[in-house]
Amino acid sequence: MTTPSETGTADSLENLVTHVATQLMAVDAATSPGVSQQVLGQLSSSFGVDVCFLRYNDHSIRATRLIAEWPPHERDPDPLELIYFTDADPVFAAAEHAKEPVFFRPDPIPEDEYQRLVEEGTGMALTSMASVPLLSGDTTTGCIGFIKFGIKDWTPEELNALKAIASLFAQVQARVVAEDQLRYLAEHDDLTGLHNRRALLAHLDERLRVGQQGPVSVLFLDLDRLKAINDYLGHHAGDWFIQAFAQRLREETGDGDVIARLGGDEFVIVPAGSVDADAAEALAHRLQDALRDRVTIGGETLTRTVSAGVALGVPGRDTTSDLLRRADQAVLNAKNAGGNKIAVFTDEMSLRSEFRNDIELHLQNVIDTGSLILHYLPEVDMRTGEILATEALVRWQHPTRGLLLPDSFIHVAESINLAGELGRWVMRTACEEFSRWQASGIAKDAVIRINVSPVQLVADGFVQSVADTIAEFGLDGKSVCLEITESVVVQDIETTRITLAGLKEVGVRIAIDDFGTGYSVLTHLKSLPVDTLKIDKGFVLELGTNPEDLAIVRAIIALAEAFNLELVAEGVELPSAAMTLLQHGCHRAQGFLLSRPIPSDAMAELFAKGVIPVDFSVPIRN
Repeated sequence: MTTPSETGTADSLENLVTHVATQLMAVDAATSPGVSQQVLGQLSSSFGVDVCFLRYNDHSIRATRLIAEWPPHERDPDPLELIYFTDADPVFAAAEHAKEPVFFRPDPIPEDEYQRLVEEGTGMALTSMASVPLLSGDTTTGCIGFIKFGIKDWTPEELNALKAIASLFAQVQARVVAEDQLRYLAEHDDLTGLHNRRALLAHLDERLRVGQQGPVSVLFLDLDRLKAINDYLGHHAGDWFIQAFAQRLREETGDGDVIARLGGDEFVIVPAGSVDADAAEALAHRLQDALRDRVTIGGETLTRTVSAGVALGVPGRDTTSDLLRRADQAVLNAKNAGGNKIAVFTDEMSLRSEFRNDIELHLQNVIDTGSLILHYLPEVDMRTGEILATEALVRWQHPTRGLLLPDSFIHVAESINLAGELGRWVMRTACEEFSRWQASGIAKDAVIRINVSPVQLVADGFVQSVADTIAEFGLDGKSVCLEITESVVVQDIETTRITLAGLKEVGVRIAIDDFGTGYSVLTHLKSLPVDTLKIDKGFVLELGTNPEDLAIVRAIIALAEAFNLELVAEGVELPSAAMTLLQHGCHRAQGFLLSRPIPSDAMAELFAKGVIPVDFSVPIRN
C-alpha cells in the first residue's frame, strides 16, 4: 500500500481508514489479536513508523495490557505485556486517561548532525512516539501507539485518520468486552461467580478425552439443612451463606481446580491433574473441616455441615454423565446416612441406584397393569392353632425381577407420591377378598388387618373413604383392623388422635404396629382409641435367648393388660420364642414358625380348615 507520506493525499488516508474498517468489521474475541496485528503492520508501513502496538486499559487494577504489536516479538515472558500505571514511564502513564493524542519527540537538531548519528548507529536514541486513545464515552479504554526511531512529524490529516482508526479499534474492543461478558455469564453462576453446569460439563468433557491424564476425580458437595436458614432468616440470608460457602471453597482449593455450582446448595469440585480416590477423599475431609467454621449473617452466627460424594473417571472410557452420576449417587448415599458424611462411589451404589430407577420407572403404572397382588399372613392362637385373623401384605409382580416385597418399592412409592394410591388399592382389594371369603361361609369370626401408610392417615377424606369401602363390601367394621406404626402415631399426635377417633366412629379396630421401638407413644396411649398392640418382631426373633428382649416383651405384656388391649407378637420364628410368649401370657402371634405369607387362595383354604397344627417341640416350616 502506498504510504500517506509518499502521496500526501487525503484520498489515500481515507482509503486507509476504509481498508482498516473492512478488516475490523468481522472481528470477534477469538480473531481480534491476529487481525489487530495485521492491521498494525499496515499502519506501520502506511505512516512510516518502526513499531506499532495496541493496548487495552484495565482500570480495575490500573494497568495497561498488550493486545497486539508490530513487528511481532517472541518474548516469554513479555515484560511489556502488563504495565501498571503507577510504575509506567510517561508514554504509558499518559495513556491512562488521555482524551487526545499524545506525542513525544526529540528536540530538533540539524540534518547533518542527525545523519551523523545514524551513521554511528545511535540515531535510534532520537525516538518519536505517539499515543492515540481509544475512547468509550468519557472512559479511556486503551491506546494505539506508534514509535519512530528518528524524528516523525504528524500532519493534521494523519491525526484525523489516526483518530478514526482509534475509534474503529475502540468499537472492536467494546465488542470483544461484550462477548467476553456474555461468555462469562454463560459459564458462571450469577450468585457466586463460580463456574456453572455448562462450564463444568465442558471441562469434564475435555478432561475425559482419550489420551488425557487420569484418573479424573470429582467431589460432589451438598450442604445439609440449608432450608432451615432460608425458613428462619429468609432466602437472602441463605444466598449470603452460599456466597460465603463458595468463597471458602476458593480458599481451600488450588488454582487449577475447577469449582462449579450446580444450583441450590450443590457444588462440584474437579481437582487439577490426576487424583486418586484416597487423595480426593482427603480433600473432601479438609473441605468439610473448613466449611464447618461459623458464618455471621445479620447478627446470627450460623454453621452448616456438608455431605460429600467422591467418584473417579478414566479418560477414554468414562463419560461426563457417567462420572457425575456416580458422584451424585455417592453424595446421596452420604445424605441418606444422616448427612455430614463422605461417601466414595462403589459398584454396589450403582446397583442400588439402578434397582431404584427400575422400580420407579415401572411403578408408575403398577395398579393399571394389574401387577399388584395380596399375600396374607395368618395370625394364630398359639394355644390351639386357631386362625384368628390375617394381615394383608402387598406384593408386586415385577416384569423382570419377579415377586417383590414392600420393602423394595414402598419407599419409592412415597417419594413419587404414589403411596396413597397404593394404600387405597390394598384396602379395597383386601376388603373385597375378605368379603368374598365370608360370603362363602369362612372367616366369619376372623379379622382382616390392613396396614395404613402415613400418607393415608393425614389425607383429607381418609375416614370417609374407609367407611365407604366397608359399606361397599358389606363388612362389619369390627372385622376390619387398620394398623399404623408407632412412629407414625408420634409424628403428629393431634392429627392422629382426630383421625383415629373418626375411624372408631366408623366402627373399625385400630392396632399399633411395630410397638416397642419407641417410648414417646406411651404418654398418649391412654387417650388413643387403640384396640391392639403388635410387639415389634425385633424383640421376638431371639426371645428365649436374649434377656433384654424378654424384659421389654414382659413390659409390653403388662402394659397391654393394664390398658385392656389385645396383644399380638410379630416375627415368631423359633419354638423357644413361642414358648416364652405363652409362658408370659401372650397367646396371639404371627411369624414363619406358624405360617409364611401365602396367596389369597391358600389363605381361603386355611380359613376353611380353621386351624394350623402347632407343636413347638420342633420348628414348624410352611
